[in-house]
Order: sequence, then structure tokens, then C-alpha cells
Amino acid sequence: MKKTEINSVEIAKLAGVSRSTVSRVINNYPNVPAKTREKVMKVIQQYNYFPNMSAQVLAGKKTRTIGLFMVDAGHVSTDAISNMLISSVIEHASTRGYYVLTHIIRDVRDVAGIERVREIFYQRRVDGGVFIGTDNHEPFVEELIAEGFIVAVVDQDLPGRSEPNRIVFNIENELGAMKAVDYLVSLNHRNIGAINGNMKRFAGPAKYQGFLQAMHKHALNVRESWIMSGDFNESSGYRAMLALLKTNSELPTAIFTANDSVAFGAIRALQEHDMKVPDDISIIGFDDHVLSARFQPALTTVRVDFRAMIEKLITALVRVIEHGTGEFTKSTVGTTLIVRESCRRV
Repeated sequence: MKKTEINSVEIAKLAGVSRSTVSRVINNYPNVPAKTREKVMKVIQQYNYFPNMSAQVLAGKKTRTIGLFMVDAGHVSTDAISNMLISSVIEHASTRGYYVLTHIIRDVRDVAGIERVREIFYQRRVDGGVFIGTDNHEPFVEELIAEGFIVAVVDQDLPGRSEPNRIVFNIENELGAMKAVDYLVSLNHRNIGAINGNMKRFAGPAKYQGFLQAMHKHALNVRESWIMSGDFNESSGYRAMLALLKTNSELPTAIFTANDSVAFGAIRALQEHDMKVPDDISIIGFDDHVLSARFQPALTTVRVDFRAMIEKLITALVRVIEHGTGEFTKSTVGTTLIVRESCRRV
């Protein structure tokens, strides 16, 4: 009998068990008696019935595959940071003998799309998943963790959530933002604005809090009209700066941006209005984008060693996959101020 001629209902009849028992065996659930599992597996193997998964998984072995899920509504192929993150995950997973299944999530509100992501886990096509770019609290990610799947998240802070199958790697966003403002103040800037990132993600409010803390430390006034909404992409920086320029009001002498891509967009908007950086206004970024040193002007920024972070993240994820752990895994990656040409003394 060919695979296409039999289904799970017939497997259950042949094995003398319920369909739900067949499902639990297929999904390698632990609450199936050994004799029952053996009986079901014998029928499955006899009829070569492997629904949506490999023989390795049916035998209870690992797939040696890690899922990489990036939430990004834009064009990932043109974003250098996204490309670096993807290649770093693949590189470090490969060195540990793991494949990487990569998927871009355009819209977390797409029910059908999210269901396909969930199926990847429930069908045991991956041993664990890495999520980059999610909101700080993403319901479907939390569901996966609650179901016991091994999940690593970049940038998340949920007090009280400390499951042993949750792996979190954060960046020193607050401290990095404070370093940026401290540097601007060292150049005698007192009128400082900010273009924020996505405030639903952990990094957005964390960086803004760091900005506010530094402004308060230096007894500087935070002008609401100089605090602009944005996202972690170039187009949001461009739109935010255009909106500021259209107000025809006094401009800050310096602006802190949520990341380098936002800075690129802000600088492009200024240049289109015949304003020079840093002569007319200083701009400082965050991340140290691969193009930041080559940008005109070369961008002063706060560097994050993403490659080192991804290496540690994959190491932690593989350790939990292969050996398990009795405790929550959380790590923080530091930042370094990189001084270039986009900020001047006033």
C-alpha cells in the first residue's frame, strides 16, 4: 500500500488505538505507553506513513534544524543588518551541525501566515526557533513557549517569564542611548531631539528611556516637538525628519536616532533640504550598520556586536536542544561608542 492510500484514521484502526493516540505517537508526546507506541510505530513503518515529517523525527530523533523567523514588513534583502543576522545564524548553526529553516513574517496579524509558523513547530520540523523583530509581547510566540517548544528571542523583557525553554538575548539599549546623549553633551549640545524606533518592541522604549535618563542627568529640557515617532528602518527616519522640517520651528542642534537605518533616512531628508550634517545639525545612530563607516558623512554611532551575540545565542539554543536546562537563559550584549564625522562641537 502506498503512502497516499492510507491516513491516520486507518493507521489507528490497524493498530487498534484511537486517532488521537496515533497523533501523540507521531508528534513524539511522552504520555504514550511504550507498548502502545511500539504497536503504532510498527504499523506506521509497515505502510511507510510519514505525514509531514522525516523518519528521524518519527524515531524520536532531532531534526538538527533551527527555525529562524524574522518579523519585517519591508525588504529584508536590501537591509544590511537583517542580512548579517541571517547569515550569522546560518554560519553558527552550520558549525554545530544544524540546518536553518528561514521564514520572513510580514504581518503578525495574518492569521493564516502565523498558523503556518505554528505548524512548523507542531510538525516537529525544527528542534527550536529564533525570533527576531517581534513585539516585546508576541502572543503566538508566547503560545509556543507555553507549549514547551524551545524558543530564543532577540530583545525581550517580560518580568516573571522565566521558563527553561525560553532563551532571551538583549542589547544594552538604555545604556547605549545614554552613551549617545552623553557624547552629544560633551560636544556642548543642549538642544537634543530623538527619532524613536518601534515602541511595541523592547528596544524602542528601552532606547527612549535611556535618552530620557541621560537628558535628566544633564538637566536638559526634553521638547515634545523634537521627539519623533519612527520605526527601525530608513523610510521612518526620512518621514520623521521631513515632518520636523515642515514645522518651520526651531530645530535641535543634534538628534539621537533609534538605529543607523533611521539615521540614514533622517540625513537624506536633511540633504534634500540643503542642510548639512554635521554643519547644520548633528546626527548619531545606534547599531553600527555595515555601511555606517562608508556613509557620507561617516556616521557616529553606538556599536552592537551582533555577530558575537548571535554566536552566543545559537550556542545557548543548541545546548538547550541537546541537553536541556533547568533554568531560564538570559544574556545581555554590551555597546561601544564609535566616533566618526556626523557630530560636531557647538
